[in-house]
Amino acid sequence: MDVITLLLTYFIGINLAGLFFMGLDKYRARKNLWRIPESTLFIVAIIGGSIGSIIGMHLFRHKTRHWYFLYGLPAILALQIALFFAIMHSPIQIQIM
Repeated sequence: MDVITLLLTYFIGINLAGLFFMGLDKYRARKNLWRIPESTLFIVAIIGGSIGSIIGMHLFRHKTRHWYFLYGLPAILALQIALFFAIMHSPIQIQIM
């Protein structure tokens, strides 16, 4: 498996996880069950699942009244995009076998 396939698989998987966790937490909130901690939702977004988390937040109408989710998740996504472009345009060349 090459690096691009591995990264793409990770990216898709972690974003699906972010989407799933938002939906699951909304379901559990409606049923008054044990909830997923907000820190876990943010960690999933930080490690690459910000797009899935944002989509899940709006799709399930979950955490949209919390300013730290409403502004925090897009801020995480903006930082991830900036980091991606900084790495892509870096003058340092990385040789992978």
